Amino acid sequence: MTRAGEPAGAPRAGELRARLRDGGEVVLRPIRPEDAGALAAAFERLSAASRQRRFLAPVPELRPDVLRYLTDVDQRDHLAWIAFDPAAPGRPGVGVARAIRLPGEPTVAEAAVTVVDAYQGRGLGTLLLGALGAAARAQGITTFRALVDAHNAPMLALLRELGAEVRGREEGAWWFDVGAPGDPASLPDTPAGRVVRAVAAGQVQVAPPGG
Repeated sequence: MTRAGEPAGAPRAGELRARLRDGGEVVLRPIRPEDAGALAAAFERLSAASRQRRFLAPVPELRPDVLRYLTDVDQRDHLAWIAFDPAAPGRPGVGVARAIRLPGEPTVAEAAVTVVDAYQGRGLGTLLLGALGAAARAQGITTFRALVDAHNAPMLALLRELGAEVRGREEGAWWFDVGAPGDPASLPDTPAGRVVRAVAAGQVQVAPPGG
């Protein structure tokens, strides 16, 4: 629902507006516990192939306890950002990027990006990864580690573009290490670059109040 006097699709407090490659707009912000419903609905819109690429196994649904784990995060050791389409009916969630700090390796976090099928190939994954990277660096995380399905060509291409290094291989998947995006001075004036700079400048609250 839009507030009185607020233009339809306007970003709300604590959100960032970003533009996709095709001109469409999304808004991004740190995930919250009340996003469980939006996350569940986004999961339902993932194809079987997208679920396989994300979880490396068939996953028919997200149980309530899993949804709590994925949305009730501290944004320090477990960080997650969600994207919404402000122009679509119901303002649906359309993508999530997540990083979980590894025990024993405080500067490394296992990271993953998931984008609803209809929004894939439009640059949303890059935007989410940039926002997550800036937030992670603010918490002392400098490296993302990712296990990627060997058939996930778009993510493999993105990781190579970011200079990721191969660490090893499991059944049908590769482990990569890549520097967490987030150094504002090194970024071009692109949609992803502007998102990273906004997060790094503290324009969006990352850690919960009093945390």
